[in-house]
Amino acid sequence: MKSRNSFISIGILALAFLMATVLGATVTSKGYSETYPAVVCPPTLPGLSSSISLTSKKTQYQRLSNRSSRTNAFNTLRYSVMKDPLLITSEGATPVDWQSRSGSWAGGVICAGPATSQWFVGGRSDVTSRGRLIVVNSGLSNAVVDVQAFSENGKQAIKSFNIKSKNFAILSLDTLATGDRNLVVHVTPRSGRINAFMIDEQGSGLRALGGDLVNPIIAANKKLIIPAIPNQRIKGVKKSASSHKLRIMTTSENGASFTAEVLSSDGRFVPVGLSSRALTAGTVMEVSLAPKIVSSSFALRITSDQPIVAAVSSTVSVGSRKDFVWSTPVTALEPMKIGITGLSPLIVFAGDSINVKLEVMLINGKTIHTTVKGGDIATWRAPQSARSLTILKASKESYAGALVLSVNGYGYIPITPGSSLTRVQIPHSNIRVLNP
Repeated sequence: MKSRNSFISIGILALAFLMATVLGATVTSKGYSETYPAVVCPPTLPGLSSSISLTSKKTQYQRLSNRSSRTNAFNTLRYSVMKDPLLITSEGATPVDWQSRSGSWAGGVICAGPATSQWFVGGRSDVTSRGRLIVVNSGLSNAVVDVQAFSENGKQAIKSFNIKSKNFAILSLDTLATGDRNLVVHVTPRSGRINAFMIDEQGSGLRALGGDLVNPIIAANKKLIIPAIPNQRIKGVKKSASSHKLRIMTTSENGASFTAEVLSSDGRFVPVGLSSRALTAGTVMEVSLAPKIVSSSFALRITSDQPIVAAVSSTVSVGSRKDFVWSTPVTALEPMKIGITGLSPLIVFAGDSINVKLEVMLINGKTIHTTVKGGDIATWRAPQSARSLTILKASKESYAGALVLSVNGYGYIPITPGSSLTRVQIPHSNIRVLNP
């Protein structure tokens, strides 16, 4: 009998302990908040004009100089920027900023979210340089930013800058590596919500030599695809009117070896001198590129045994004037939407097996669906009345860039998202946390 009572007592104690544990436990569940970070468009410097192509008139924005958090709708699909950078809540759609100097040059850049690293392959620091690096702090606190330049003469000293909240700084390229020709610039923020933009503008005395906006590379990689390189031809002869230069550098401390392969409708080949070419650590190399092709555009696939950054500059003619274009690498295509109002770009796709489904929305609200297929390279021209281009689905390892010809000049736009969906965990606690 005593033994039975002991078992009952032990059972009651165990049950009481279990109930106390269950009832006293803090119950938590996890939720997530998904948002697209606001993107930043560059300021319009004196003497330049700037227009942003949008996907919706309802897109919200605020000027960087506005200290409040209030936003306004654009109420237009192409917005002229008078001066200040704009902070845009684009909800996953990528706005495009098109800038130009009348009768001299034009270029495009995507408006993007803040970055922890940006590489700019382009610009000069010699007597012809009129280029600028623009660093924007769109955050509510002051920022510290490190800028390091590399050139044909090697690595330069790091320069650090303090940028006030919701403000921007303008640095002349000729102060980064004075007298050098081939620049690569690395921008890394220590703090702050930072975006950087580069304008490569050249001139000799009073004579303009063209210009372009240089789109950034977020990270060095062992494989780079530059999908859209313009190759203008002289009418009536099988000769290119464009000259090209590949600027390349390895970020490795041990040097690198790279191979560059041309992809075009004329075939795929490695130009002479661009197979297993050696790179010295910290030194920028620039080599001439003259593919014998009749295509009006081509792509470049660069592979290396160490991480690299690279871009191609191409001379082009706009009427009787000369301009130049910087074509930069892009990431593989993924579902995305980009604004193209007023641009009518030629989209150049590159990849081994291209199969991309597109949706184009026109200014009148109608939509067009099309599929672009090809091998190595394929092109598609957007209608003049198009306001947005959506990548619905893309085959693996497909890449794209856009070439735009305007009255003032020729430009390149990477087809890549300006911001990616971010997921933030939101903890949720039971009321017993407050009332144990």
